[in-house]
Amino acid sequence: MGIFTKTADFIKDRLGKTREKISSSLGSVLTLGRNIDEDLLDELEQTLIQDDIGVETTLKLIDDIRNAYRQKQIAKTDDIIPFLKEHIKGYWPHYDRQLKKAENSVTVILVAGVNGSGKTTSIAKLAQILSSDGKKVIVAACDTFRAAAVEQLSIWAERIGVQIVKHKSGSDPAAVAYDACEAAVARNADFLILDTAGRLHTQKDLMRELTKIRDVVKRKIDNAPHEVLLVLDSTTGQNAIMQAKMFTQAIDVSGIFLAKLDGTAKGGIVIAIKDQLDIPVKFVGLGEKPADIAEFDPDIFVDALFS
Repeated sequence: MGIFTKTADFIKDRLGKTREKISSSLGSVLTLGRNIDEDLLDELEQTLIQDDIGVETTLKLIDDIRNAYRQKQIAKTDDIIPFLKEHIKGYWPHYDRQLKKAENSVTVILVAGVNGSGKTTSIAKLAQILSSDGKKVIVAACDTFRAAAVEQLSIWAERIGVQIVKHKSGSDPAAVAYDACEAAVARNADFLILDTAGRLHTQKDLMRELTKIRDVVKRKIDNAPHEVLLVLDSTTGQNAIMQAKMFTQAIDVSGIFLAKLDGTAKGGIVIAIKDQLDIPVKFVGLGEKPADIAEFDPDIFVDALFS
């Protein structure tokens, strides 16, 4: 979607911390004139793991490098980074990253994530950029367990100029979702974005509540939710993988919104998420402002990481 487009220079700048970490660590291993042998591959393996690409994904990449060397696709250390870049870019088919939309009704986006992940801010970014493209957007404050969450979303809704459906603190979250669906249909909204309680992935009761919200939405609007986005805090590194695994057991996560990429050196987690979970990263958060959102583009992202 063109409305999410950011320039390559903008994304490269916001990924500066991760790029500096990866460039420094790889540079210390892939020194000029060094032979490609098992010692080098062992060091490279440890480096990629430390760069938050993950153990499983790193082992696959090392095997791919080893096979490429044996087949004379690469011959020297200078060839390894270009090989990695092109190989990793192939992890993401283009269709994976498209925002799913309803054909003849309001598009419902259910958003989940743990407290502190940047979930509410990510919802605001998504709502703001859709609204700026002329779409009618309604947000629903289904995180009724925490009064501050309703207040925070209300402030964002007013700031970016979108409508909000909310109940009193402590109300039934599924009831908010029900009313929001009715409002979205009655008001001919293009998008309905539902916030949910910032539950820990280990809290079974709250995870069941999330499933209940999903089921209510499904009954009210055909084929809804059309998109289930899981917001992950990129600064948590490998812990984000565990969160994603637990959430996918409760709801059918269709995409990841990876928040706080501008403030972390752990951006390599994007590669591990796709490889280990096969859930596409659809959006990335690249700053504090509502407009600091980009549709994930693997070519730009990988070039920014390994430049």
